[in-house]
Amino acid sequence: MSLFYYGNVAWLPSVDVHEEAERFIVRADLPGVDAKDIEITAEDGVLTLRGERQAEKREQNGGTQRVERVAGKFVRRFTLPETAQADAISATQKNGVLEVTIPKQPKPEPRRIKVESKVEAA
Repeated sequence: MSLFYYGNVAWLPSVDVHEEAERFIVRADLPGVDAKDIEITAEDGVLTLRGERQAEKREQNGGTQRVERVAGKFVRRFTLPETAQADAISATQKNGVLEVTIPKQPKPEPRRIKVESKVEAA
């Protein structure tokens, strides 16, 4: 599974991709992103994670403020391998980590073809 970047984004979440015998797993760190603000699509062999982390509304009553956490839109895209079963992709979010599970298509069993013998009449 390979990845490529998409322009015009505020930040890129860290992502791990792991392959197991029967599936691929993509884990993205999305702290502070609500599930309703995440969109996942699989189209033309590309898995796209898209969403937005909303900025916190703060009232500043004097004092110092330092903000390092980025708010705004993100997009991560991954080329799906041919073995990916795109119609069975599922996703869950827990403790700020999005987990996308991509099952692999079952490997086709070799088909044994029976050879028939023909006896020609004399």
